[in-house]
Amino acid sequence: MKTPVANDTLHTFLETGAYLKGHFRLTSGLHSGEYLQSALLLQHPELAERLGRELANRMPKGQVPQIVVSPALGGLIIGHEVARALGSRFLFTERDASGKMALRRGFSVRPGETAVVVEDVVTTGGSTREVIELLQAAGVQVVGVGSIIDRSGGRVDLGIPRVALATLDPVTWQPEECPLCRQGLPVEKPGSRAAV
Repeated sequence: MKTPVANDTLHTFLETGAYLKGHFRLTSGLHSGEYLQSALLLQHPELAERLGRELANRMPKGQVPQIVVSPALGGLIIGHEVARALGSRFLFTERDASGKMALRRGFSVRPGETAVVVEDVVTTGGSTREVIELLQAAGVQVVGVGSIIDRSGGRVDLGIPRVALATLDPVTWQPEECPLCRQGLPVEKPGSRAAV
């Protein structure tokens, strides 16, 4: 992926040091020379609030969703800020002991409620898809999906209207084809899941 500068959101990632360069193993298992560490940006409440407002303004128009739901951990702050901007309730999902997304901590939803799902970064859409399926199984109508960054180049299709503040098309490699591995550079796993 080329160093982003044209988009205000991407510029904010650069300014806050949240756009990292190195050798990274993504949650998907792929390797990349670049990584977006949203937590470094979202540690600034004024930036989180601004991005949440911008994302809320891009959500599908019509009825305001009753709930905003985010997968933990990455989506928590931005999901909360989107909920604040929309005047909606905020919930989050976590992985249970079997590794499956679940509503915990006493959170519940009701059949017929409307929701949007919000993530910090969408790469493959896997976690977002799990949250959508969980909500739909409970009778919730998911009316939109949003993220700060779409790292799929716009290719992820969740079957629901989806918006992002910026879209990237990063260069990634299978581990066995990674030129950074061939150079002997140590690989990092900077996300919230288990380290390398």
